[in-house]
Order: sequence, then C-alpha cells, then structure tokens
Amino acid sequence: MSLLNNDEIPLGLGMALAQNMDAMRVFSSLSESSRQNVIDRSRQVNSKQEMEHLVAGLTEDMKSEGFIF
Repeated sequence: MSLLNNDEIPLGLGMALAQNMDAMRVFSSLSESSRQNVIDRSRQVNSKQEMEHLVAGLTEDMKSEGFIF
C-alpha cells in the first residue's frame, strides 16, 4: 500500500509525513487502527504548524519507547 497515495490520508498529513521520513516510517509501522487514529486526529488540525507537531509527535512517542530509526 502506498501511504501517500491512499485516498483516506488527508493531503496535509501526507505532505507532513513526506517531509519527516522518521515519522513516515513510524506511521507505516502502526497497526491499521493506530494509523486511522492519526488520520482522524489530523482532520482536526487547523494549521501547518499543528500538523507538523502532530507528525513530530509520532517520532517522539516512539523514541520514548526505544524505537530505532
């Protein structure tokens, strides 16, 4: 599955993930329900900065759990 070409992924989320490859790797490793949760949260975002913060949070959460990039 191509994560950025999936019609379910909002454009802003796809663009933010494309600019943060660590976050892209984290997102692609999530379960389907966890990916859907991120997608749902991204639909509540009102600015580019909020989207970048949401995406950066993916890597911060994983770093705290010992995920290796």
